Amino acid sequence: MVMDILKREAVYLWYYSSVQFEQIAGYWILGMLIGSVISVFAKDRIHRLFAGLSGRRLGIFGIVIASALGILSPLCMYGTIPVAASVAENGMEEDWLASFMMSSVLLNPQLLIYSSALGTELLLIRLASCFLCGILAGLLVRLCGRKAAFFDFSKFSAAAGRDTDPNMALRLLKNLVRNVRATGGYFLLGIVLSALFQRYVPADAFASLFGKHEGFGVLMAAAIGVPLYMCGGGTIPILMQWLAMGMSKGAAAAFMIMGPATKITNLGALKIVLGARHFTYYLLFAAACSLALGWAVSMVF
Repeated sequence: MVMDILKREAVYLWYYSSVQFEQIAGYWILGMLIGSVISVFAKDRIHRLFAGLSGRRLGIFGIVIASALGILSPLCMYGTIPVAASVAENGMEEDWLASFMMSSVLLNPQLLIYSSALGTELLLIRLASCFLCGILAGLLVRLCGRKAAFFDFSKFSAAAGRDTDPNMALRLLKNLVRNVRATGGYFLLGIVLSALFQRYVPADAFASLFGKHEGFGVLMAAAIGVPLYMCGGGTIPILMQWLAMGMSKGAAAAFMIMGPATKITNLGALKIVLGARHFTYYLLFAAACSLALGWAVSMVF
């Protein structure tokens, strides 16, 4: 009897997982390919563009450009900080650095492609909200007008390039393999977790928590983004299932901001360069952006 129940549940979970995999695998593969192409062929150009901002009198417009370049950068936070450190040595404005790093924490080209699986509206919401968060971070640092440095990059040195094979095809292939290894396990885990949600969590109960009472739903989504966010690719299957179960777009937006902003690997790197007090400001800023933009999305959509 027990074995029959276990076999039946295994069949259900396999079915849900396979359906989810078919729906999203193409976006994941495309994200891997585009991310590797950008990393191998365009990463240095993007970072040279950012470094080229130093010394230019762009004012607030420099913050906007820095936020856009942060989203285009394919590096993780431990790769982004050495880039920021190198341009800081050449006199880069700290508000531009803040904008670049904030948007880089929240979004990259791979994750942008993954997010296409959520639909056009959520894709645009994610892009716009992350871009805006980067701009707001830069504006706040600019308005503070601090005499002392906001960042301390002394413990970071320039990262050694990993894409160095002289054969461009092999260089691209090696980068793609690294991306698959880095995200593949989380992607499959996200599919399994989404299948478990679909099978065992009542849709009505979920919708009442994250959909019907949108203000509370945004708050809850931001809160669960802290412990549950693992990898961008791994959260897309879960978000797809949550949205199907009734999660509001505002709650999804809050999760998509608070999750990567408080991802444990990102926090470790940011704590080093910000120090205790500025790191606390960063966490408060991330929470405020997550809630404010989540509630704003709820009112519009």
